[in-house]
Amino acid sequence: MVRRKPFQGVFNIVRFNWHFYLLAILGIVLISITNTFLPIGIQIVVSSSIFIVAFTTILSLLVSYYIYDVSDLYKLEFAGEVGNEKLLNINAGFDEISEIIMGKMTNSDLTICDFYDEEKHTEISIKRARKAYPPKSRIISVESHYLPFFDNNFDKIFAMLSAHEIRDEQERILFFRELNRIIKPNGEIFVIEHLRDKFNFLAYTIGFLHFYSRKNWVRTFSKANLILKNEIKITPFITVFILKKDGITN
Repeated sequence: MVRRKPFQGVFNIVRFNWHFYLLAILGIVLISITNTFLPIGIQIVVSSSIFIVAFTTILSLLVSYYIYDVSDLYKLEFAGEVGNEKLLNINAGFDEISEIIMGKMTNSDLTICDFYDEEKHTEISIKRARKAYPPKSRIISVESHYLPFFDNNFDKIFAMLSAHEIRDEQERILFFRELNRIIKPNGEIFVIEHLRDKFNFLAYTIGFLHFYSRKNWVRTFSKANLILKNEIKITPFITVFILKKDGITN
């Protein structure tokens, strides 16, 4: 069983997004120095603003530590028991769970795909992540709107914190239609995501806009002819959508 290192999650967040934290620290220092020369009334307002920035930055790191280093997210318990099955893990440039899947589901056949496109996915954090963790040779590079596999090919498909990187809604629908095509009739698709909701707003402030609302996800699944079989909360900040083909009942 592959085990994550202590503080691995929050360390990677800082490592891949260090420019945000550096700007926050420099801003706090410079504003604090300038603040001493301002009228007392303005000093109070500025000091309150500095506190809010510092508090939200620290809070986001604490929440990230809770999610990525303390919670059960990487135990993958939502996948249930896995026997001799065909699995697909599909990511958007940064793969954190393939080794965990292989360590946990040893009797299964795992295929790994990456739909990262440097022209579409321009976030500096992904580029840093790929440099720190270069894609392994066994990873198949694909396009989000076309997955080169036969129909009804996989028993389980994992899309962990990757599908939201498809920013165009129609492209996102095409992606899930492809997942619908290649999943077996009684197979399951696991979509693990942050949501654009009050919990993620409290944790990440305006950063929560990078995520999509539950309503948006449900609409996307419906247009891709997928049924929401189950919905699991791993902490208030992470949701697992378990999908199946439309028309299949247990």
